[in-house]
Amino acid sequence: MLTSAEWLQVWEIGWAQKPIEWALTLLTLAFPDQPVEELACLSIGQRDARLLALREQLMGAQVDSVTTCPACDEELELSFDVADLRAATPLLATDTLSLNVDDCHVEFRLLDSLDLIAAASTSDQAAARRSLFERSILQAHGVDGVLAADQLSESMVGTVAAQMAVVDPQADIQIELVCPACGYTWQTGFDPVRFMWSELNAWALHALRDVHRLASAYGWSEADILAMHPGRRQIYLDSIG
Repeated sequence: MLTSAEWLQVWEIGWAQKPIEWALTLLTLAFPDQPVEELACLSIGQRDARLLALREQLMGAQVDSVTTCPACDEELELSFDVADLRAATPLLATDTLSLNVDDCHVEFRLLDSLDLIAAASTSDQAAARRSLFERSILQAHGVDGVLAADQLSESMVGTVAAQMAVVDPQADIQIELVCPACGYTWQTGFDPVRFMWSELNAWALHALRDVHRLASAYGWSEADILAMHPGRRQIYLDSIG
């Protein structure tokens, strides 16, 4: 488990990174015995499953959030357990999957963090989606022989994406919601990376304010304050008002 000082280190590094890069940085620090090359090749579902487990370590199992009803703009408060977000363990990103559509046979793999980082450099959403698809293709054959990934149709892009969602459900978490005000039902996506970053950011700012108060009152160093048990630290905070 990461210490408070290590969580702050993750937070500092994250300021200069995109969320996709930050997720990989977090896993690298949380799993120091596993080579970064292996962590980078986890499927997105495997990555997110690990992030959810880390979130439990940092803040517990309960998740609290808010969203807005798209039908009536009512604000909804959400509360659920991390276990509610867990899906079946997905395949490895290195495993080969295959599809036969019409006269085309395609072999592909699940997406990993390196794929998302590469696609993030593309500002156009359609181009990024196509880039992810082409990176996932291992080989394709049509009636006339071998096909390059960029020769495959948009229909095949959708078919491959749909199959990825089936075999790697943790990579696309959808929560079904019902508005208590108007009864509208819809699904909303839950991104563990962005949600965890928002929580870590709030925690880090609060922790640093606590460090400032205790250091100002007692002259202790940041390292000593962060090394304290949270309960003990809170008692000192309560003592200075």
